[in-house]
Amino acid sequence: MARKVVYQLVDDIDQTPLDEGEGETVRFSLDGNDYEIDLSSDHAKLLRAGLEKYVDAARVVSRTKSGRSSSNSRVPKRDLSAIRAWASANGHKVSDRGRIPNAVVEAYDAANGR
Repeated sequence: MARKVVYQLVDDIDQTPLDEGEGETVRFSLDGNDYEIDLSSDHAKLLRAGLEKYVDAARVVSRTKSGRSSSNSRVPKRDLSAIRAWASANGHKVSDRGRIPNAVVEAYDAANGR
């Protein structure tokens, strides 16, 4: 039996499910904290409109990287969700977040001719 894992974006304000390609994840920072929120297109416009006068009056600050870089990572981040979905469908136990065991990555690569 095959399993299909489906991720659906939900508006964090009113919990409305969003169709594929609809809505967006908006990232912002305030008081030294970084945030992200999933919003419908309308809610994203409202957020931007509400912040517009503050953004217009503010200065842009360049970000500096802190901590270790994962530039030598074996697997590009864009492939992790595909690996997790494949692993779950093929009987491997993987968490929703964090590192994927090398054995699972190698099995995924072998199954996909990589």
